[in-house]
Amino acid sequence: MTDRCRGRRFLITGASGFIGRAVCGRLLELGGEVCGSSRTPVEFASEKWQHLPADLSSATEVDRILETARPEFVIHLAGCVTGKREVEWVRETFAGNLESAVNVLVAAHRLGVSKTVLSGSLEEPAAGESFPVPTSPYAASKWCASGYARMMHALYAMNVAVARIFMVYGPGQNDLTKLIPYVCLSAARGESPKLTSGGRLVDWVFVDDVVEGLIRLALGGPNDGSHVDLGTGELVSTGEVARTICGIAGTGVAPEVGALPDRRMEQVRKADPEATRATLDWTATTSLTTGLRRTFEWYRDVKSVAEGSVS
Repeated sequence: MTDRCRGRRFLITGASGFIGRAVCGRLLELGGEVCGSSRTPVEFASEKWQHLPADLSSATEVDRILETARPEFVIHLAGCVTGKREVEWVRETFAGNLESAVNVLVAAHRLGVSKTVLSGSLEEPAAGESFPVPTSPYAASKWCASGYARMMHALYAMNVAVARIFMVYGPGQNDLTKLIPYVCLSAARGESPKLTSGGRLVDWVFVDDVVEGLIRLALGGPNDGSHVDLGTGELVSTGEVARTICGIAGTGVAPEVGALPDRRMEQVRKADPEATRATLDWTATTSLTTGLRRTFEWYRDVKSVAEGSVS
């Protein structure tokens, strides 16, 4: 993809986040010119890197960063990522996910951006589901943002697509409350991680594969606001993932299954990799075992195992 990225200008929102940092780094490797927006600073050792701090729930600030960056492509990854069900998260996810996405879509259309990619979620009801109902504030906000993407194409001929991203994991995820970082650090310390029932089936996809998919989607693929799945199409339970990590750690611990309550209305969905291969020529290539081993080694070696904090 180097020839397709070299010298082309990208704006990545959420550049300080797990996926955003990885996308920015990969684009710089490919010779792209990168502008990154986030609330917190991000540093890359490149003269082609430009950081634009902003609160994307403000239309004025979004207009400012788009006018400053003048990107050819926008990959919108900023958002409020939480699976919590409490009503207190309704407004937080509305501002962080829906309001920000609408602001980005309108500003990108006004400035004639060639292609905008939104980050969707497996939490969203899939196209074709009977009587779909979002099962969390996060899912509702993402579902509505996807609807705005389709509207922007239908009414205004905007080039936009939604990457329906499944459960991303890998090195560099700083949210230590997420299952895989938590289990990696616990196992590295020789502590048994506490789990729910461990029965939820999840489509796990390695971060490097997701990065490649997002860049491919910015450069090609659907432009009509439709979803493109970025996942493996394989379901593995949370309990099995935790047991695999503990085995990789080799510290003799095992997960405490059932120590925590299950979250209400969690969905089981898997990607359609054949459809993605047909529309985007993309397939996840990192096996779960390989990805978990690389992830565990990163947390063991880079994170502070003694304190469980970001080094």
